[in-house]
Amino acid sequence: MHYVTAGESHGPELTAIVSGVPAGIPIDIKNINYDLRRRQSGYGRGARQQIEQDKAIVTAGVRFGCTTGAPISITVQNRDWDNWNARMAHFGSAPADLKREVTPRPGHADLVGVLRTNSDDCRDILERSSARETAARVAAAGIAREFLAELGVEVYSYVVSIGDARLPESVEKSLDLSQMQMEIELSATRCPDPATTEAMKSTIDAAKSAGESLGGVFRVVATGLIPGLGTYASASERLTSKLGAAIFSIPAIKGVEFGLGFRAAELPGSKVHDGILLDGSDFTRTSNNAGGLEGGMTTGQPLVISAAMKPIPTLMNPLQTVNLDTLEVDMASRERSDVCAVPAAAVVAEAETAFVLADAYMQAFGSTCMADIKSNIASYKSRLKTMGR
Repeated sequence: MHYVTAGESHGPELTAIVSGVPAGIPIDIKNINYDLRRRQSGYGRGARQQIEQDKAIVTAGVRFGCTTGAPISITVQNRDWDNWNARMAHFGSAPADLKREVTPRPGHADLVGVLRTNSDDCRDILERSSARETAARVAAAGIAREFLAELGVEVYSYVVSIGDARLPESVEKSLDLSQMQMEIELSATRCPDPATTEAMKSTIDAAKSAGESLGGVFRVVATGLIPGLGTYASASERLTSKLGAAIFSIPAIKGVEFGLGFRAAELPGSKVHDGILLDGSDFTRTSNNAGGLEGGMTTGQPLVISAAMKPIPTLMNPLQTVNLDTLEVDMASRERSDVCAVPAAAVVAEAETAFVLADAYMQAFGSTCMADIKSNIASYKSRLKTMGR
């Protein structure tokens, strides 16, 4: 299962086409729209989220609430298009009073994009490289999430840190996160601990007052996975490779870890690797330091991915840049922007993870229709139990 998106931040709409979709997946549009609302939420978001009220419009590939096996087309309209249609018109001449963006923002795609494309206007770049595009990804991932739900797989996320406000490791270890998804969703920062949520909000408030922006760290967890998804035989097909690439495709992500991640480099092997046990006829582990992946394949333990997001490049107190027209020192442009979007990025990472996992299931068990996929998985699970006898 794969997707492709099209559209600009201030264009009329964002479009996603999802291909490789099996027939027979029940689709509830309310679930997709709920995920879109989650992507728009979070303490520290900017005024754009007050304009847009994202809703998915499915235009192909679903009939009577069920996938047909054809590619699925989904659009998300941009309400702000009404204010931008002259400046972003697809045809005709540019308005006489058009203001070009010629002061690229450090940390954004602006400068490198115009160098690459020979454009004289950073808006040609920033409209597509904007994180607004991720609304189309989240809408598209609704298909992958419904597919995984049919197989008993759930994907969720939570925020570990924003700036220097961090969920204490001792508190995180004491929480039963699988039972705390409602608390996560009700938190303004997607943090399951109320005290840390308040600390994160205070940190965001201070950054806003200083004209700053903030990044942070979030985790994505997937439960209900069977062992053996992915492969060890081909480097590019390892699930570690695919998941890493998917998470890094999200704007502003600068680091990805699985399980212990970089901490594993500081510990001896006996403190890192997960011992193997036999529980009845099922193989299990003494721990999950690997984050649910070994040798590029799922172990059957929860998949745990951590990602670091850098601060948003648009600053209300802008950094120094070079004016593309005058080639003299100038201040970077100021687009309407968020102070912090770490909670939103976590929801986008859920979407990317869901796509990779859905595709891994279909690589292993077929992609024609849900009836055959479920039958194949049942046969696989039955064989695994005989190996544990």
